[in-house]
Amino acid sequence: MTHPLYLDLTATELKARAAELRALASPCRLCPRECGAHRERGERGFCRAGLAPWVASFGPHFGEEDVLVGEGGSGAIFLSGCNLHCLFCQNYAISQLGEGEEIGIHDLARIMLRLQEVGCENVNLVTPTHQAPQIVAALALARDEGLRLPLVWNCGGYESVDTLRLLAGIVDIYMPDFKYGDNAIAAELSGAPDYVERARDALREMHRQVGDLIVEDGIAVHGLLVRHLVLPDGLAGSEAVLTFIAREISPDTFVNVMAQYRPTHRARECPTLARRPTAAEYERALDIARRSGLHRAGPH
Repeated sequence: MTHPLYLDLTATELKARAAELRALASPCRLCPRECGAHRERGERGFCRAGLAPWVASFGPHFGEEDVLVGEGGSGAIFLSGCNLHCLFCQNYAISQLGEGEEIGIHDLARIMLRLQEVGCENVNLVTPTHQAPQIVAALALARDEGLRLPLVWNCGGYESVDTLRLLAGIVDIYMPDFKYGDNAIAAELSGAPDYVERARDALREMHRQVGDLIVEDGIAVHGLLVRHLVLPDGLAGSEAVLTFIAREISPDTFVNVMAQYRPTHRARECPTLARRPTAAEYERALDIARRSGLHRAGPH
């Protein structure tokens, strides 16, 4: 049975990683924006996060991929703020409107332990990048109190390789979105004009650390799981995204090609986003995945 990577690190090593991540947080360079916010002075950058854990909700989540849910559910911790401002974000109240509460590091550690107590299959950190120092500091405490669940890094794909390198040996399952195959679309819809290059570099580093997804008894325990949301009128650039994954990451990459887009938040400001993808548009994305050789891609 595969055990969580962070169990191989000492408490001192985990605390040292948290300190290195904390150094990146002020002036902030945790994500590709490198906004330079001095969090220790109370400045809030693009993501609006400070130095304390900022949590909107937590609990067993049964709406994730089957390999994460199992019988006990995925132990989701919805973290507030985000380094992307997607016009169509379904969690916009959390990611952009500031819903959530700042808590202590010990409180976040207790949440992780509580998810284990109620039988969750993993600790699923939703939108974690901008709170990486707080998370690793809390993990060090929770590990010492008996946490043994795999850690899932459920992120938007707009990641800094420097930050990811400090998570090596800590994160068991990377679950990034790969949202776009075109930077102009990424700039328009998410305010990230360099998204494609950043996401590609991030996936390379994630795969270098954890490899292809390993599933034991129906439950993911280690590796890379990529999400790609099909948008109407080809806005997601599925061919560029899926072909890149097949050719430059691995044809064995586990890819969830998602069909659940619906217009929310400010989506109707972009006329093309005002409708759901058609069945034909979704099938075209699946066909691209098949033709590219991604044999583990599909609706998951």
